[in-house]
Amino acid sequence: MPFGPNEFTAQTGVSRETLARLKAYADMLGDWNERHNLVARSTLPDLWQRHFWDSAQLAPLIPDNAKALADLGSGAGFPGLVLAAMRPDLAVTLHEATTKKCLFLRAAAERMALHVTIENARMEDLPRRAFDVVTARACAPLPQLLEYAHSFVSPNSVCLFLKGQNVGSELTEATKYWNMKVSQVPSQTDPSGAIVTVRELGPRHVTSQKTPRVGRRQSKRRGR
Repeated sequence: MPFGPNEFTAQTGVSRETLARLKAYADMLGDWNERHNLVARSTLPDLWQRHFWDSAQLAPLIPDNAKALADLGSGAGFPGLVLAAMRPDLAVTLHEATTKKCLFLRAAAERMALHVTIENARMEDLPRRAFDVVTARACAPLPQLLEYAHSFVSPNSVCLFLKGQNVGSELTEATKYWNMKVSQVPSQTDPSGAIVTVRELGPRHVTSQKTPRVGRRQSKRRGR
């Protein structure tokens, strides 16, 4: 059965205003993707489930009192722009190193009438700054992702990461380098995936080796 805006609304309970913003976003993404390949073209027919609902399932996990959210490796805006539309009370900062994607993010945010901050820089080059919530989707394997996230967390922050079928092995590897309180729940859109929640993140002091640096886009989660 096709999954479109009506099915998305049934699953998430978003308002008509929020749905209108997301429809505008979807229209822009389809148009820009013809020229800039922002997401895998094969995923566009299933846009509302594969990208929008996948992102939106993080919203109920965001603490009610959260005020600031950092989205790492935002790409075409998933999950950051979707969450900004669903939680307009949050100050959302999108972090993306690719300039053409940042141009799209700015244009989409303007069309959606959302006030977000966009950082066009490598995450390694940004100064430390604490956010209440840190999110990421298809950004990097978990050991590397936690190294990025560590620059954006305080002791009370929560990280919400959408991970794919390799979540188990990534968690095993990550615990070699990081202390954290971690939990996971099954993804509602990917039978092999999970949402990983991380709190109290801190480095585990290992003298023999450092956290391995892995390319940002080598995550095994399904393609954008």
